[in-house]
Amino acid sequence: MPELPEVETVARGLRLPLEGQRLAEVEVRVPALRWPLPRGLARRLTGRQVLSVGRRAKYLLIALDRDEVLLAHLGMSGRILLVPAGEERAPEPHDHIVLRTEAGSEIRFNDARRFGMVDLVPQPALEEHRLLAGLGPEPLGNAFSGPMLAAALEGKATPIKAALLDQRVVAGLGNIYVSEALFEAGIAPRRLARSVQGERAERLARAIKSVLHRAIAAGGSSLRDYVQTSGELGYFQHQWAVYGKEGEPCPGCTCGKGVRRMVQSGRSTFYCAVRQR
Repeated sequence: MPELPEVETVARGLRLPLEGQRLAEVEVRVPALRWPLPRGLARRLTGRQVLSVGRRAKYLLIALDRDEVLLAHLGMSGRILLVPAGEERAPEPHDHIVLRTEAGSEIRFNDARRFGMVDLVPQPALEEHRLLAGLGPEPLGNAFSGPMLAAALEGKATPIKAALLDQRVVAGLGNIYVSEALFEAGIAPRRLARSVQGERAERLARAIKSVLHRAIAAGGSSLRDYVQTSGELGYFQHQWAVYGKEGEPCPGCTCGKGVRRMVQSGRSTFYCAVRQR
């Protein structure tokens, strides 16, 4: 499932073709994705002006005139593709929602497994939406820091890996980037979350920011279905230090034991048993 860097990459790819543009034509070809689509979605979007494109956690936010926001999640197999004005590209079978701007650009929401979602939300009610309410801080926000992270982890008896996957602690992190950040910070994934305080929390907050910034610069990670809006793959999977690298040497580590894998809460965790404490 796409994590924060992938959704941020998609948001950045949509800003130029969408912001300030009016939606001249909208096609909705299915009644539901993961859940039923808003009634009359095509009619309600046609003619609307896009004010901004942003992101909250793993959700895409397209702000429209008349104080509404198009809220979208890519799910397991979703992708949003841009067809620039003047370019011809044959439609694909799973292009379920298509937005066409007055300038001629086309944005296609393609989702083979239909695990994604789209909703139309009043701007004043956005923060209280059932999918956004209670989300933790944005790890790329200026306020995110070691002390903030330490406060969120205080008293938690779960492993730090599980705590970081809890969207109420930090928004937008998933299995890949948590494994990478814990390795970079030198923190064992089994360590109790409540013990990550002081300098450990500082190291971890810095590592989270570093890993996310590098992933966004590389266009995200492409495992299965994710691509950038251009259709190009993300490239951060070529920079992974530990994720998916069981048995390989640990980067910059002389432990001689290599990357290990274990299962935590049904998810694979990759780590160095010597470097991470």
